[in-house]
Amino acid sequence: MRIATSQFQATMTRSLQSNQGALASLTNRMASGNKIDVPSDDPVTAVRLSRLDREQAIVGQYRDNIAAIKIRLASNETYLQSMVNDITQSHDLLVWASDASNTPDDLKSMTSTMTALRDSLFYSANQKDQEGRYIFSGTLTDSPAITFDENGTPRYTFTGNTKEQKSVVGNGISQTVNVDVKGLDDLLNLMDNTIRTLSDPASSGQDVKTVLAANMDGASSTLELVAGKIASFGGAQNVMATLDGNHASVALSNSTAILDLGALDMTEAATELNGYNNALQASYKAYSKIANLSLFNVL
Repeated sequence: MRIATSQFQATMTRSLQSNQGALASLTNRMASGNKIDVPSDDPVTAVRLSRLDREQAIVGQYRDNIAAIKIRLASNETYLQSMVNDITQSHDLLVWASDASNTPDDLKSMTSTMTALRDSLFYSANQKDQEGRYIFSGTLTDSPAITFDENGTPRYTFTGNTKEQKSVVGNGISQTVNVDVKGLDDLLNLMDNTIRTLSDPASSGQDVKTVLAANMDGASSTLELVAGKIASFGGAQNVMATLDGNHASVALSNSTAILDLGALDMTEAATELNGYNNALQASYKAYSKIANLSLFNVL
């Protein structure tokens, strides 16, 4: 079969371009260390790597959420523990005040300490985070958890809500990240009433006894309420630690799989590169010799 010179040149040009393209692709892959330069190099592996990258991103987001939640829970626990300390001190003070041997002056002197504890609890209930949002208002983070009205009845009112804000920490798993202090307002009003009663010289012994008993009961129930919230934080942090460990294992497994699928075997690549170079050099030599052939060479 006769092959025209133009046809031969076009065929050789396509062949040389194809070899040079393959050589350039291999060189790029060796430089990056990646087995796949473009998805068309290995479509099946490219799809697998895409899925692994997507799963890795999701697991990374779960771990970021867990880290943020752990910091938030630890911060909330610190403030709640401060409330527990104040409530415990107020309860101890009420027990001392209930002693029948106390004089009216003794009871009156107690009001300054009780006032300080009441104000400390009120301050702790309205703590804000670094972004200026109220911590213990449920989902109403722009509103204080407890408000005070000098002329109100009662004077302390819970103005947050008890709705939960959840964050996703796993496939189908979410964790409540906020907390409220509903019920603390009742204790503040009981403490407020105790302070007024003990400061009033006209208060009878029975009035004082009744107020102190009510305040002690309120302190005990509120202490149980706040301590229960702290205990739930401890359980949540244990769950977060377990989940984070599981996610870390999955992330490590994914990283290993991505490395196995996507990393270029340098030994194999070097051999392939040498083959491409030899083939390209041979093609150039063959092209040069054939291009220079003519009938005069055989005459």
